[in-house]
Amino acid sequence: MSALHDDVSSSAPASTPRGGFGTTRDVVGAYVALTKPRIIELLLLTTVPVMFLAARDVPPLWLVVATMVGGSLAAGSANALNCVVDADIDTKMRRTARRPLPRHKVSNTSALVFGLVLGVVSTLWLGFFVNWLSASLALAANVFYVVGYTMLLKRRTTQNIVWGGAAGCFPALIGWTAVTGELAWAPVVLFLVVFFWTPPHFWALAMRYREDYAAASVPMLPSVATSAEVSRQIVRYSWLMVATSLALWPVAGTGWFYPGAALLLGIVFLVEAYDLKQRCTESEELSVIKPMRLFHLSNAYLALLFVAAAVDPFIG
Repeated sequence: MSALHDDVSSSAPASTPRGGFGTTRDVVGAYVALTKPRIIELLLLTTVPVMFLAARDVPPLWLVVATMVGGSLAAGSANALNCVVDADIDTKMRRTARRPLPRHKVSNTSALVFGLVLGVVSTLWLGFFVNWLSASLALAANVFYVVGYTMLLKRRTTQNIVWGGAAGCFPALIGWTAVTGELAWAPVVLFLVVFFWTPPHFWALAMRYREDYAAASVPMLPSVATSAEVSRQIVRYSWLMVATSLALWPVAGTGWFYPGAALLLGIVFLVEAYDLKQRCTESEELSVIKPMRLFHLSNAYLALLFVAAAVDPFIG
């Protein structure tokens, strides 16, 4: 599994004093921070519910635990390696300046070894305790996130998060294959839901930190385009996301609960996306635009949508 987006770190200035390695607790905390735990939580929210949908029942507890452990290790690996590759630009951005590498809490070499070891362990764990298809998908997601997004796309194109965000869509496939041992159209639809969800979600965050991306010379769309243009793109992807979420109903043969929840959640999301668009036509000031409203709503939207998919077999 890979990260859905860069973690929302502290907004301390880049001049944060550099520290040594500190106590054992500090060192452990630094390595944990490299894995970006908050991102892992969101990834698991798109993995476990799909396991319930795939099983049409409560999946075996041991399988859920094994998948969660393997998925956490895989995501932690990708996030740690992302920190290594982005160490130079993290020092230039306020929201990432307090990460372990900019603060010299962990050396680049140690972080690289840590990330690679987590990647190997996660692949073997998923392979032996879940199945090798799920392990292969998790490994593919990590490679794509680190190489495809972080190394090739992020610093070269405004479409970086659009295509690079595909790495964060793999948990839907992994959760399904963990239960069934094979792919199907239902998890592909959920993959696409996350794919179309990622640009509105991340661009809202990037609007808040657009000066950071400009300072680091990263062509994230909000740092090179007007807020009005970004908000128009957000609305377009929001419509694609909502339409795709409703497609799960006929594809997976869900009951009435899921499409009802998907429609309600979609309406709420679209209302906020259009409100953001309206605010962006009025001003470029962040205090007026308030992009984080959509960012936080997007997290709730995705979590509730996937929970609805998991609950539907028990209600619909």
